Amino acid sequence: MIQRIQTLYLLIVILLTAALPFWVNLWSDIEGKEIFAKDDVLISGAFFVSAILALVSVGLYKKRQNQFVANRLNMILNLFLLGFFVYRSLNLSGEISVSEKGIGMLIPIFSIVFLVLANKAIRKDEDLVKSVDRLR
Repeated sequence: MIQRIQTLYLLIVILLTAALPFWVNLWSDIEGKEIFAKDDVLISGAFFVSAILALVSVGLYKKRQNQFVANRLNMILNLFLLGFFVYRSLNLSGEISVSEKGIGMLIPIFSIVFLVLANKAIRKDEDLVKSVDRLR
């Protein structure tokens, strides 16, 4: 359902994880070469799976509980991505291969924020449906 606010949040997550990592650099190496998500198969695969999970979650609008669980799985995946980025940026000290961190490392944080907002809206819808069922 397009008119629900959680669909808007999930569409933002889809745009963040499907398109933005390929336009915004994740980090730059010593030579100044910018590293994008397309340069690493695992990173691009994780962003692609996150976008697919958000798209599936949009399609699960009739099953709010399953939509909630799909968003939770997506949050866990984004936490793993964030942990990988933090590990990559902190483990390679001494400017061995990472020279400058890019703004693309913040994409999982923004995705998690919008997934939490979507889950709050889903929970609100579920509570509304339960309250209407009580009146019957």
